[in-house]
Amino acid sequence: MSERSTQYSIGLDFGTNSVRAVVVDVADGAIVGGSVFNYPHGDMGVVTDPADPNLARQHPADYLAGIEQTVTAALMDAGDDVAARVVGIGVDTTGSTPIPVDGSGEALALHDRFCDNPNAMGWLWKDHTAYREAAEITAAAGESHPEYLAKCGGTYSSEWFWAKLLKCARTDSDVFTAAASWVELADWIPAVLTGTTALDRVKRCICAAGHKAMFNPAWGGYPAADFIASFDGGVLTHVRDSLPSEAVTIADRVGTLTAAWATKLGLPEGIPVAGGAFDAHLGGVGSGIKPGTMVKVIGTSTCDLAVAPLDSDLPDIPGLCGVVPESILPGNYGIEAGQSAVGDIFNWYVHKLQPGGMDHKQLDDAAAAMKPGESGLLALDWNNGNRTVLVDQQLTGLVMGLTLHSSPAEIFRALVEATAFGARMIRDRMVEYGVPIDRVINCGGISIKSPMLMQIYADVFNCPMLVSASDQTCALGSAMAGAVVAGVYADFEQAADAMTRIRDKQYAPIPENVALYERLFGLYKRLHDLFGTREYGANQFEVMKELIAIREEQRG
Repeated sequence: MSERSTQYSIGLDFGTNSVRAVVVDVADGAIVGGSVFNYPHGDMGVVTDPADPNLARQHPADYLAGIEQTVTAALMDAGDDVAARVVGIGVDTTGSTPIPVDGSGEALALHDRFCDNPNAMGWLWKDHTAYREAAEITAAAGESHPEYLAKCGGTYSSEWFWAKLLKCARTDSDVFTAAASWVELADWIPAVLTGTTALDRVKRCICAAGHKAMFNPAWGGYPAADFIASFDGGVLTHVRDSLPSEAVTIADRVGTLTAAWATKLGLPEGIPVAGGAFDAHLGGVGSGIKPGTMVKVIGTSTCDLAVAPLDSDLPDIPGLCGVVPESILPGNYGIEAGQSAVGDIFNWYVHKLQPGGMDHKQLDDAAAAMKPGESGLLALDWNNGNRTVLVDQQLTGLVMGLTLHSSPAEIFRALVEATAFGARMIRDRMVEYGVPIDRVINCGGISIKSPMLMQIYADVFNCPMLVSASDQTCALGSAMAGAVVAGVYADFEQAADAMTRIRDKQYAPIPENVALYERLFGLYKRLHDLFGTREYGANQFEVMKELIAIREEQRG
């Protein structure tokens, strides 16, 4: 490789099954090197329990091994002249994924005593064991601090920080007593790289704190000490006492790369490391999110993101995962919603049910050849609960309209359509509460690999679907944060102008499909409200009949 005159940044992207490192040219966002490390513990990196389908944990040792292996391999992939030109590092992770730590900030699972105990590991975002605790927190906040709920959509989720801690306190006192505090993965990785894991030095990011831990500057940071102390005789008090009153954004430095990590990674010591954030949020940044643009990060789950300037008169929006200042893009409110499963639903169908021995590509191709409504099927996308707008992890999936003639591809298409309907519920809720959405940018592997899915989304939304040019938008967003904290760009607007692109291929809505999907979406909303709300009790005798009528029309 010929010598370059440019600078580079590194983006570290900690996902559900693996960690990825990319080396990015800060001039144009081109990825010049990359590497992926699959987490070795558990099932595809997730430690589970056959007796409890709600449990999902990750071993912190996998994160540390992943940093070293991916960064060194990505630098090797980029070329010999690159490492010395790296100017910044950014980090994104799953969340809420809190880790119990000792007083020095070391994860308890790295101690021999706890190395095989799932409760001492990272409580992965999709761990739903704390659904009862989440309900208690919701009820308590509703009585004493409704403002806490207003900023997180009206319901506290089992996927989030305080519910998981309370669950651990009640089920494993050994681990909980040993933990001096709990640190989100998005905060722990930057702290590890900069040697700031000690509890009085670790910086907490507004992304995790604001959306998952009830942090907001309006009430001085984390929830009031007396509120946290009200659960189980104050068992959570020591954790609350360990938390700071301020939080950082992705535009803030948490520190610089230590000499030890610089040696391990083959990088110069002292490189600035940006404040962490969730993978989807930095996927929004890597897609060029700005006011008026909704970004859909489509993966195993989805995250739907929007931003609005801080001077906007933005109301609280029920059912969303939060409206938090500067949680996605500095200078803007971050608005987060999403679905608890999308890619996971397709993977479940293909790998667990093994429909006719067909793989993803075969099912996708067969489903693409069908007309909307041709199958007579309608599904609910709640196989892993509902994150938004119902915020109920005890909801389950459903496929209606099945007959003895229903085929694997028909069911697959119905599942794809269900995820599109669920996504539209989110978009419509944002618009209803005054968040302008003029365009939708999609990112993630599914948006690139499945034109069938993208066309269905365009038809259901009745608006064009754009796709980010980068197939690694989360890692790219992290690398953009690295470039900003290094001073290459003054802000993220400048970084986005230089480093983000949209693919030429766009998906325009097809008018006849739009009309048909309006009918199906109306039926979906009836099922959504029937099974997902207490208020809706109207008779649903016509739903199956209408599905059959649509099926017969589409089949001619």
